Amino acid sequence: MSAIEEGQDVLLYLDSKRTYLVRIVRDKDFHTHKGFLSMNEILGRKIGDSIKSSTGVRFFLLRPEVRDYALKSSRRTQVMYQKDMAQILLLSGICSGYRVVEAGTGSASLTMILAYYVKPAGKVYSYDIRREMLETARNNLSRSGLLPYVELREKDVAEGIDEENVDAVILDLATPWLVVSHAKDVLKPSSSFVSFSPNIEQVVKTVEELEKHQFVDIRTTENIIRRYRVKRNMTRPESLMIGHTGYLVSARKTGESTA
Repeated sequence: MSAIEEGQDVLLYLDSKRTYLVRIVRDKDFHTHKGFLSMNEILGRKIGDSIKSSTGVRFFLLRPEVRDYALKSSRRTQVMYQKDMAQILLLSGICSGYRVVEAGTGSASLTMILAYYVKPAGKVYSYDIRREMLETARNNLSRSGLLPYVELREKDVAEGIDEENVDAVILDLATPWLVVSHAKDVLKPSSSFVSFSPNIEQVVKTVEELEKHQFVDIRTTENIIRRYRVKRNMTRPESLMIGHTGYLVSARKTGESTA
């Protein structure tokens, strides 16, 4: 593997709870609660190597994955958790070549994941009404290298979707039920609608609207993941866990017209 160069992003791994996404700049130091790391000492090393901080604590130099960009980039809003993003990919069947409509963009955490899986032949069309959020999203997407696979739209998706014949519509916004009719208009037959909502009242309104517009295979799920602390004769669930984050509503479009 080639040596780490200036301007390259590296994930500094301390332990499973503490990692840092940094861009390597010559003559700079990166400060942590375990001491600072000289970027000059990182330059020329290889991914997978380790380096010690000024206090002698070892950090590993890892290659950032798309999940690291999604979860550690600059943000203005709470990002979606990995467990929900992964389920969205499965429910929607997203793969290379898909054309996907997403709203709202936020800091582009989910946008990055979607773009990573539709590239190189696909495209994500991401809607948000907040210009400042779109600027943050653009910067994050640019850093991750995924901006070429995304088109950002400053528009209220509840007023309509500009694209036609898309393969999936993915929503992370307060009123997903207002978008169902527009999704029905632009989705290819058999294609998927998926929305993420933190409150059950949002789910009820969305499901009712999906039924009204003749969607099928309507499902509502909640993902709970419990991590374990593994050590011989002491293995047990971790004391703290992420509980409820939100509900996922998924459905598929039919060729039937709305009665």
